[in-house]
Amino acid sequence: MHADFSRLTFRPGKHYSAVLTQQGRVQLDADANEQAAIERYQLRTLAADLIGRHGGPAAAAGFAIGHVPGSHDLDDLTIGGGRYYVDGVLCEADRPEPAPAVSDDDSPDGEDLRQGPAGWTYWDQPDAYRDQDLPGDRLPGEFPFLVYLKVWERSVTAVEDPEIRETALGAAMPDTAARAKVVWQVLALPAAELSLPEGGGAPQVRAAFDAWAEARERPACALAARARRPERASEDPCLAHPEAGYRGPENQLYRVEVHRGGSAEGGATFTWSRENGSVVLPITSVEGVWVDLTSLGDDDRLALSVGDWVEVTDSAHLSRTEPADLLQVEETDLPGRRVRLSAEPPPPTGRLPERHPFLRRWDHRAPRGRDAVPLSGGALPLREGGWLDLEDGVQVYFRPCGTYTRGDHWLVPARTATGDVEWPRNAAGEPLLHPPAGPRLHHAPLAWITAPATTVDLRRTFTPLTGTPTSSET
Repeated sequence: MHADFSRLTFRPGKHYSAVLTQQGRVQLDADANEQAAIERYQLRTLAADLIGRHGGPAAAAGFAIGHVPGSHDLDDLTIGGGRYYVDGVLCEADRPEPAPAVSDDDSPDGEDLRQGPAGWTYWDQPDAYRDQDLPGDRLPGEFPFLVYLKVWERSVTAVEDPEIRETALGAAMPDTAARAKVVWQVLALPAAELSLPEGGGAPQVRAAFDAWAEARERPACALAARARRPERASEDPCLAHPEAGYRGPENQLYRVEVHRGGSAEGGATFTWSRENGSVVLPITSVEGVWVDLTSLGDDDRLALSVGDWVEVTDSAHLSRTEPADLLQVEETDLPGRRVRLSAEPPPPTGRLPERHPFLRRWDHRAPRGRDAVPLSGGALPLREGGWLDLEDGVQVYFRPCGTYTRGDHWLVPARTATGDVEWPRNAAGEPLLHPPAGPRLHHAPLAWITAPATTVDLRRTFTPLTGTPTSSET
């Protein structure tokens, strides 16, 4: 999650059941976040053990799918309101009803306060941002096809949701806590992408989908990290111990994130941030290569400078998890609170205020040296099987033969007190390879569309463990 954390300490394998505070000790963000992670893990594990991989309450199961053939418009789906659990994660499809407004001339008395449908549709679902002008977003043109639920969790700060900010703290104060949000999307999958036997029924469709989903939920890449004393480090003025591996002046939480997915040979790229990608600046307008911002940063460490690589993004871009070329800051206008970028951000990203556009700063630079590989789309080419330098002695290693997904990321805390990074090691002190810290994806089949307006419900339901007592019960 992109937020200003010191580090994330929750490890399921340690089997901790609670974080216990001690008198007179310093309390850190990592302690509170670990307690929340423990509780979330326990609740979701319990729900998955009782419900199974996916299911909804029989009396209020959500995500009932209906196919709506288009005559002049594109085909659509209706998404019924209710609740559904995927790997223990609660997904709610109820559509909030907007409250009536009261003006000086009108009164809501006597009006029908219900102003919208109870559920959603394929084209207006809240976190999918489907675009009818994009052929890839349209429903498959051939029958049958499968409709499924994709679920994951991401962080939201006051940049995307201004209601999080406590205005009483004043404009000069930084925001407070971030939020974790469950993102669900109803998507479609052509039958050709499933290994389905001819004439298979609902059980065979579910099994084929489970095999398809498992390949996307199990990470196929891994990374290791370490800190090594750079060559000729003794010639550089530095406050760190001469033999320290990490030589940065401050504690950092490095985030190494895949920017463009695929294989290393196929052009996968990555970026990194020393602030966990949390340096974000809200955009007020975009005019060509000039981007107007609410500020250029809270201080020198969190500000924008000429040469920085930034990503123009918004809530829709984050939900669609699509890569975009990184752009470089070429000029800053401090009085005007704006920057000139190396190219114009492609529309509509950054131009729709309701999607809360912002700039995200990354801290990588173009590699130097005789064997340096140039940047690709503003990001670093991903090279496997060798240690890659980030900065100040921090190095990362990508395991060969990996397949990378946009958004895969690893977190590497670096500490000045030890002159090292915090990373799991074996008894010999060698760094261990680990899968990405996130995002963790979950999938569930919803419906098998066999013909126009004809669906086979693939959802599972469960009844409460307790019900209405019978006459023989006391």
